[in-house]
Amino acid sequence: QVQLVESGGGLVQPGGSLNLSCVASGRAFSRYLMGWYRQAPGKQRELVATINSGDSTNYADSAKGRFTISRDNAKNTVYLQMNSLKPEDTALYYCNAYVTLRSYWGQGTQVTVSS
Repeated sequence: QVQLVESGGGLVQPGGSLNLSCVASGRAFSRYLMGWYRQAPGKQRELVATINSGDSTNYADSAKGRFTISRDNAKNTVYLQMNSLKPEDTALYYCNAYVTLRSYWGQGTQVTVSS
């Protein structure tokens, strides 16, 4: 069982930045495939970015050039640095861990981009 706790969401103006964090339980965090997903009202959950155990990253087209995913294995934490935020980035952002063929989700942190 892996528990995930996200933080760092909030209200930000267009063009602003936020840095999301997700702390994971477990001793094998360095081997987890970690990801950030988001779900806007009335829409399906979608991939934002992933990072694997070798620090290889993958981004949705909407996130490329604006968002950066990173991890600190010593802190069991994955981050999502979001810059140049747009109103369409407004969503509930979820942390995901894929471990030994199982997928775990956090409770989500709300990001609202509005003037």
